[in-house]
Amino acid sequence: MSESRSTRPQIISPDTLRGSADDRTPPEQVLTSKWPVLHHGKVPTVDPYSPDWRLKIFGLVEAPYELTYAELRAMPAIDVVCDMHCVTHWSRLNNVFTGVPTRTLIERAKPRPESRFVMCHSEAGFTTNLPLQEIVTEDCILAYQWEGQDLSPEHGGPLRGLVPRLYLWKSAKWIRGIELRATDAPGFWEQSGYHMHGDPWKEERFGW
Repeated sequence: MSESRSTRPQIISPDTLRGSADDRTPPEQVLTSKWPVLHHGKVPTVDPYSPDWRLKIFGLVEAPYELTYAELRAMPAIDVVCDMHCVTHWSRLNNVFTGVPTRTLIERAKPRPESRFVMCHSEAGFTTNLPLQEIVTEDCILAYQWEGQDLSPEHGGPLRGLVPRLYLWKSAKWIRGIELRATDAPGFWEQSGYHMHGDPWKEERFGW
């Protein structure tokens, strides 16, 4: 069992410290108190406690490994206080996600010196790319809870990435693997014209 919220470390994502709500809202974004559900295709049916479910850390690493969902949930977790910004122009402030730091998971695999990028692999073949340095900042986790409740399937449960400094499509839903790479490559949405990086403050919505 993961520790209680009162004993978990709490990380404040830097963008939440920009000031007022207006100061924390990137260009052309509109604030909402809801969490809109947006994804491509059907929501996959996932039983994380099935014998087939594994989280894989692999690629350009010295020690690739796999975890069951129970093993992941037993690892030390943190709470991340962050804002969410969707490429479809909505933002939601002051969210609390719970999960395991991606830095911990990736460091355990011992990345090779040439590892500079990652490809996140999810259910139904969904992928998204990220610079390695972006996914190992202290406010990045593999999240399984939001506001103290397990993530619903519509929001990426049982496990999703959380990279709060980038547009939300970079926080891959239904994640099953992190592949370390020497070179960058477009993921699912990037192949359809979305930006390779996705910084909301620079409005990196489309194009390379």
